[in-house]
Amino acid sequence: MIPSRMNQFLNDTLPEHVRKNRLIKDGPLRFIEFGPLDIDRLQRLGIKVDRLGPRLVSCMWNEESPVEIGGYLVVDNLAMGQPSMGGTRMLPDITPDIIHNLARGMTLKNAAADLPFGGGKSGIVKPENLSENDRHAIIKGFGQLLKRYKDIYIPGPDVGTNDADMKTFAVENGLNNVVSKPADMGGNRIDELGGAANGIVVATKALLEHLPKLRQLPQFKNMTLPKPGKMDVLIQGFGAVGAHVARIFHEYDPDNAPIIKGISDETGYLLNSDGLPWKELFDMWKQFRAVTRKYFHDQVMDKDGPESKKIIFSNAADNLLTESAFCLVPASPVFNYLDVDESTNPSMTTSRMGTWQIIVEGANTYSPNPQRKSERRRMERHVYRDKGVLIATDYLVNSGGVIYAAHERIVPTPDHLLIPKDIFGNSAAIEGWLEKNRDDFSSLAEIRRKAAVLKLETVIRRNMEELIDGLCKDADSLPCEIAEKISVRRIASMEKSRTARDIMEDAPTISVDKSVTDAAKLLVEAHVSIVNVVSEKGKLIGIVTNWDITKAMASKLPMDAPLTKVMTTDVITTTPDAGIIDCIRKLENYDISAMPIVEDDKVIGVISGDILAGRTLYRLLQTMT
Repeated sequence: MIPSRMNQFLNDTLPEHVRKNRLIKDGPLRFIEFGPLDIDRLQRLGIKVDRLGPRLVSCMWNEESPVEIGGYLVVDNLAMGQPSMGGTRMLPDITPDIIHNLARGMTLKNAAADLPFGGGKSGIVKPENLSENDRHAIIKGFGQLLKRYKDIYIPGPDVGTNDADMKTFAVENGLNNVVSKPADMGGNRIDELGGAANGIVVATKALLEHLPKLRQLPQFKNMTLPKPGKMDVLIQGFGAVGAHVARIFHEYDPDNAPIIKGISDETGYLLNSDGLPWKELFDMWKQFRAVTRKYFHDQVMDKDGPESKKIIFSNAADNLLTESAFCLVPASPVFNYLDVDESTNPSMTTSRMGTWQIIVEGANTYSPNPQRKSERRRMERHVYRDKGVLIATDYLVNSGGVIYAAHERIVPTPDHLLIPKDIFGNSAAIEGWLEKNRDDFSSLAEIRRKAAVLKLETVIRRNMEELIDGLCKDADSLPCEIAEKISVRRIASMEKSRTARDIMEDAPTISVDKSVTDAAKLLVEAHVSIVNVVSEKGKLIGIVTNWDITKAMASKLPMDAPLTKVMTTDVITTTPDAGIIDCIRKLENYDISAMPIVEDDKVIGVISGDILAGRTLYRLLQTMT
């Protein structure tokens, strides 16, 4: 059944005729899909179409399930490559605009990480009072819904889901259609290894190397850098990312590890100027998850030693951001951790924030929403420009997780380690098959891990250098603006390199001896605006379009007349290796809506304005022509 919250949302936002006309049925599965041309309908869902996307928005559910199974998928764009990649979030208040914000973040994150994948995200509407058995049924059922989109979207874990859930997806849809699987499936175990946290640590280390360049800017002229091992860090959100940040900081460079001065979670915050016992807290987190209050009650409150007296605890978790340190790592799943005033309900206002030198964002803070982008710029003008605090934008640094995940596709699964199709969905059979291949999967997982670490070190260090160099080059820009330029520049570069072959659609053909009626019938059945007329040997000799049929009817030409009476013989064509920009120019120069793609005198596809609008960043490309 459709989740009650989701049903209410769709009833409130989409007219009944839209829901009815757009409904796609596949057995008990239900889908309502929208594309980049559905501007008004997407706006009803809170999504604004822009030059980057979205490519697809799907509202989906299982109509016949005894538990509520449903949610949303947004494929923002596929400019960097197909499929898109992004996590599956499970929370009660999931809506399409929230998923779109996260999908756009993945578009920019994957581009910043220089990965050959587009940006996507999915969200499960979590029912209330969810039992463990029902939870498993929901994960399994949502995996079945995602199967429809496996060619354009690969899920991974996100808030509310984990690596074990990805194993459930893999059982349903195959190993290559999910990332961050357990090691017994050859996965890179983002949660277990702390892939996202690794990116934050690498970014922080790289920033320390390049920060002296910022002294040429007036707000940083008096900046002082900490000596090795003396940098202190506050971690907002000691969870799946934040806890691993503390661990990896110390494992990455044990002799020069920073001081973890303060941490927060949903139960409060802990602070110790001399440094918190990160290892003890990390081990507690693995067992109990929320640790600040428990640690204080169990280890500090009734102790009389001098060390315990240095540790401060408050149940007001957000007040950690009033404390000072060299580096703040926002790693809590909160979009708005800082703002100028209370109107946007930030974790902390800038008037009360502590004194920091750098903010390295470990949470998803990006939104394409114009109002939120404006709020972000307002915050950065105050924090970066006035207070002299460098902000390393989330998708430039928080890409470690997706880099780990991507290498489960970049390093392909050998054929002999692909789940046999005859046991898809059979958990018991798959467990036996995995056990049989355990050693091979373990070796594959290690190969993928090493490749991911190398890529992470390279690309995130480059991002930090480009961020600081960009800020130095343009003193009027904000960190969020430079960060977006870095990602969009890579997307545009990749888009410019694509060819007609990458986006073309199948081209229906008709032999020259057929009639006008035959051509009209083919146009309707194939849902296209152009059919290609070919000779007996398959050579292109003309085209027939909707306009040609309309003219024939207006001139009262018999519908059984031969195609030679209506077809256009002076055909504008292109080759499969033609660049997308060249195709745009050709369509515009000749004032045509579509043209065949020809190779060795044979029609192999078609490209049109609609295809360009739906499969490319058309508006972005037009600015480059």
